[in-house]
Amino acid sequence: MNHISLLFILYSPFIHSYILLFYLLFITITSYAADPKFDACQPKICGNNQIISYPFYIEGAQESFCGYPGFGISCDPNGFPILSFSDTQYTIHQIFYQNQSLLVSNPVFSTLRPNISQGCLQRTQNLTLPNNTFHLAPNQKDVTLFYGCDLPSLPRELQEHKIGCYVENGTSSVLAMYKEDKNISLVSNNCTGGVADATVEDGIGEIEEALRKGFFLQWTASDCSVCSSTGGRCGFDADMYSFRCFCTEGVHSVKCAEGSRTRSWVVKVELGLGLAVTVALLLVMVRIYYTRWKKKNPTNQRIEVFLKRYGPLQIKKFGYSEIKKVTNSFKNKLGQGGFGSVYKGQLQDGRYVAVKVLSELKDDGEDFINEVATISRTSHINIVSLLGFCFEGSKRALVYEFMSNGSLEKFIFEGSVLMTDCQLDCQMLYHIAIGVARGLEYLHKGCNTRILHFDIKPHNILLDENFNPKISDFGLAKICTRKESAVSIFGARGTAGYIAPEVFSRNFGTVSHKSDVYSYGMMILDMVGTRKNVKAQVDHSSEIYFPHWIYKHLESNQELGLRIIRNENDSEKVRKMTMVGLWCIQTDPSTRPNITKVVEMLEGTVELLPMPPKPFLSPSTFPVDSSCESSIVASHS
Repeated sequence: MNHISLLFILYSPFIHSYILLFYLLFITITSYAADPKFDACQPKICGNNQIISYPFYIEGAQESFCGYPGFGISCDPNGFPILSFSDTQYTIHQIFYQNQSLLVSNPVFSTLRPNISQGCLQRTQNLTLPNNTFHLAPNQKDVTLFYGCDLPSLPRELQEHKIGCYVENGTSSVLAMYKEDKNISLVSNNCTGGVADATVEDGIGEIEEALRKGFFLQWTASDCSVCSSTGGRCGFDADMYSFRCFCTEGVHSVKCAEGSRTRSWVVKVELGLGLAVTVALLLVMVRIYYTRWKKKNPTNQRIEVFLKRYGPLQIKKFGYSEIKKVTNSFKNKLGQGGFGSVYKGQLQDGRYVAVKVLSELKDDGEDFINEVATISRTSHINIVSLLGFCFEGSKRALVYEFMSNGSLEKFIFEGSVLMTDCQLDCQMLYHIAIGVARGLEYLHKGCNTRILHFDIKPHNILLDENFNPKISDFGLAKICTRKESAVSIFGARGTAGYIAPEVFSRNFGTVSHKSDVYSYGMMILDMVGTRKNVKAQVDHSSEIYFPHWIYKHLESNQELGLRIIRNENDSEKVRKMTMVGLWCIQTDPSTRPNITKVVEMLEGTVELLPMPPKPFLSPSTFPVDSSCESSIVASHS
């Protein structure tokens, strides 16, 4: 047979018949002589793409004999699996079958935000676990919740324990305290509502974040390993109250019979042969179309490969029609840039969102991939939340939580409408500086992988309704493993004025997480001073470099004379932020502190901060070597 004849056969409609034939063969083999209970207990997908199998079963979708008594869950197709304890529903975030544990949280706390909730909280029930099935994992911590509290009558330090208002009396508050807190009796006497107990994972940080993330449970149930290793599926006989192993040819007490295993191997061989022929035909077709597919849209191919590689993501994938509905056909435009446009939208549950609709990509889609890959791995109060994305043909969009106060840039740079009318005071700038540092610390050390942002600047710091900062825009980010993983970049990346010198040239050192520290240092110097703030004093020199100017004043202990300084307390905070900023922008990366040390310096006293060395470079002196490849090493220093 010549090539033309082969192509004719492959392109002919009969190819669809061949594929259908082998698909029917696949169905026939897999269903051959299978016991009904074996088929009924096949693992299923529930909620946020979690696989549900023994000892759990989905109520209404699977038979109760497929799971252990008390392990029935309900399945929300648009959310998470739900498990009920003591008349309260708990959201299952993840099930860890190997060590028999799961992460759950009370959905009442899902709307919590730092210092304020999106709505008043209902009273929760005390957590009561069923005997002999579920128990708390180690390293959990007990929390006591107080309802109907009169907040103004409490000392200021206890008012910080507020996590929201009380639904039965909107003017009263809900307070959360760890059980070992010595002030718990004082709070109890102040509150009129009921008291409930909750549990959180120890060591997470803020109590609101701990309540939102939840806690770990471990379970006790009959072991399934022997049954599954012999080709069976585990279940439970409620009448006999004993474990059962469902096999292709019947029910067994512990494991499938040897004959079943032999028969299973025959089925697997037959199935393998049928699939092999089907795959061979499909590979020939793929080969024919490959060149055309490769030339058609390389950007789409790259993104498709990424989505397949990362598998199911913990964020929602929107269709383009859903994006139009969320944004009311793109009516409320918030801003525009080289990437595309940002629109305000509203989800079905009432939450407001910011939808970034990307323009037709001219590169290989790396920015879109970085944004989805990095933010979908994060969960921190100082990192903007990515709620979903859209990838449909040439249409791409990213859906974020809505930040009502926009970016930090418009509050600190002269020329902004808000600069004169609503300039942030020193205390708020200090709060923002610490929040951004904590967000960077999470990216560098708090994730399973280290995330390097590479574009820290005021424009990429978003502020919520309480001016709590969140790091955004991960288009230039790089993901590294925690130990000695290297990622290569070509040329400089970032924004002029905030790029570390080693990113321009390896002659200055190795590109690493210290490069983000440099950008952070330049940003907080912009926040406390900026060349705009000292314009009246430096008009005589167009070449002035603000870090040099402020270093000279600090070194000689001169008054800074910045507009944001209004009293002695402001002066101390500005001096502390300035000294930390100067440490962060040291030319040698090894001289800069890591971001954890930065947080410690900001939270410490200014008297303990040593004077940093004088910065000797300005951005105009950085050489640009775009042909040079820099290696990013995720070290632990």
